[in-house]
Amino acid sequence: MDSLLMIDKWPVPTAAAAVVRRDGTPAGERGPQQHPFPLASVTKPLTACAVLVAVEEGALELDQPAGPEGSTVRHLLAHTSGLAFDEHRQMAAPGTRRLYSNAGFDVLAETLEKATGIPFARYLAEAVFEPLGMADTRIDPAAASPAGAGGISTAADLSRFVAELLAPTVLHPTTLAEATSVAFPGLDGVLPGFGHQRPNDWGLGFDLRDHKAPHWMGAASAPTAFGHFGQTGTFLWVDPVAGAGCVALTDRAFGAWAAELWPPFTDAVLAELPRLP
Repeated sequence: MDSLLMIDKWPVPTAAAAVVRRDGTPAGERGPQQHPFPLASVTKPLTACAVLVAVEEGALELDQPAGPEGSTVRHLLAHTSGLAFDEHRQMAAPGTRRLYSNAGFDVLAETLEKATGIPFARYLAEAVFEPLGMADTRIDPAAASPAGAGGISTAADLSRFVAELLAPTVLHPTTLAEATSVAFPGLDGVLPGFGHQRPNDWGLGFDLRDHKAPHWMGAASAPTAFGHFGQTGTFLWVDPVAGAGCVALTDRAFGAWAAELWPPFTDAVLAELPRLP
């Protein structure tokens, strides 16, 4: 894909990108596909997937209490528990504001451990990484927020995860559909790096493109597109209308460079997809 050549001009030491079709086959790859990158918040969709597996297994329920009083697993996944960004301090009543929270994902990991009796990293590996063949993906236990931002992975492994999000096998399709639909509609909040959004729609562990402006996805992205980006200069998205998903990993912290370059890159990928054989 010619559009992937754009990453060669990004002001980063190392970059890797891949585009995956709905059937799981690669549409294009660029850069070192086996190079490990810290994922930062791209970890959250991985954690969310493990929590949703536990829900399907009956170990957890989305509406069971977890976190601050009045909060549930669903609130934590949707960043509506009221917890602060990186500390266990309640800033708002559950369900009233969209407060992006690493702490909330650490509470999810603790809740999962208590319910299953299995350490979070081990459960995540058994529920998600191993079934999908993500052999080079792991959680750094020394990270400030292991469940929220402690993932380390490769473009090759995340391509396998994107393929799962396009055609789920680990999760039931109805579970994934719920996770990528708006949870607690109409809530305002801050999209990190892009300011206040009214509304700031999220699913369960996934940022939803919807009609947010500005946003890290493209102007051509379908409103139903979903994904996540990380402060280490990483992102993945899935566009159900295009029938494809994209991974881009770098080793430069997110900043103005990314906010400027990522949306046109996504638009170029989406424009090229229909022309591919």
